[in-house]
Amino acid sequence: MKIKEIKGGVCAPQGFKANGVHCGIRKNKIKKDFALIVSSVRASAAGVYTQNLVKGAPVIVTKKHLTDGYAQAIIVNSGNANTCNSNGIEIAEGMCGMVERKSGISADDVIVGSTGVIGQKLDLTPMLEHFDELYDGLGDNSSAAAEAIMTTDTVRKEVAVEFILDGKKCRIGGIAKGVGMVCPNMATNLIFLTSDVAISPAMLQKALSNDVKSSFNMVSVDGDQSTNDTCCILANGLAGNSIISGDGASYKRFAKALNYCTVKLSKMLAKDGEGATKLIECQTVGAKSLKIARTVCKSVIKSSLFKAAMFGSDANWGRVLCAIGYSGANVDVQKIDVTFLSRAGSVKVCEDGYGLDFSEELAKKVLSEDEVTVLIYLKSGNFSATAWGCDLTYDYVKINGDYRT
Repeated sequence: MKIKEIKGGVCAPQGFKANGVHCGIRKNKIKKDFALIVSSVRASAAGVYTQNLVKGAPVIVTKKHLTDGYAQAIIVNSGNANTCNSNGIEIAEGMCGMVERKSGISADDVIVGSTGVIGQKLDLTPMLEHFDELYDGLGDNSSAAAEAIMTTDTVRKEVAVEFILDGKKCRIGGIAKGVGMVCPNMATNLIFLTSDVAISPAMLQKALSNDVKSSFNMVSVDGDQSTNDTCCILANGLAGNSIISGDGASYKRFAKALNYCTVKLSKMLAKDGEGATKLIECQTVGAKSLKIARTVCKSVIKSSLFKAAMFGSDANWGRVLCAIGYSGANVDVQKIDVTFLSRAGSVKVCEDGYGLDFSEELAKKVLSEDEVTVLIYLKSGNFSATAWGCDLTYDYVKINGDYRT
């Protein structure tokens, strides 16, 4: 199956328009903070959400709106999470109501998202004052929407792909945000995906729920799970393929294309972690089970000590074994090999659980690149998994030391 990367983000699939504007929730007037994505027709919809017991009001409202498996629009604000607010549900429903009054799309067919500071009141007034501007500017503006959902992100995160189903050209697009409070147990922060593939709501939900296990759930920036994590996808069927209503070749092709997008976004999220200077990819191979493989690489990528060593380009491989040892995974520690790799080369630092003599100079060179891979070989089976994270830097503390003020 050929998957071709294209431009356009969430507007690449047929029938989708987007926009983003500054409405005044954020004090910085040059930063957009209000986004809208609309499908020209009602679409199959699916979502996965934070498992944090403290949930933002938008998560609660979106889950309710997607009960029937359909939606047609997505409205999002940044600068305020609308979480732990006594009138949070009212505000989230009010945002959906704006869409209904202007477009005629039922408020129940609107997905809503918010991101930013927790526990501060969110006022609808600035959004009401700028909604006409937002709606009237809908077009091929995926980048504007991607910018409007950013908080401490330093770069926009967009992806789009093209592939063939039943002889029809099909597309999936996506935008994402999230570089802090990132250690998901569903998805990561806010991710919105669009597609023109014809697929039933049940199969779309199956595809998304399965996908996040190997994509967004394998990302960790700081070990904190957000209260507002939401990943939603709309598929409006305008590509004209035969509707995917069960397992089969077309479903597998769609799932593969979806995974291409979600993995791409996962890497972008990890690389742009707050204060980060490098993307860390941890690959575990030779595990007895998929669960063990995932547990091992996720534990390593979450380790603050390991992340700090990566910031210093220090080949302190003992921290890798330490993280594996407390992960809870059933592994034979006397079979573990560890290798560091990057564009600058590779250096094997551990074999069968014991240290090897290696060139510190080469190791420093390998770990000084902006993308580094940690390869862990367990030599106990045929399962593998990959997780993504970043280094832990001084700037992470600076950013979060005064995030609210």
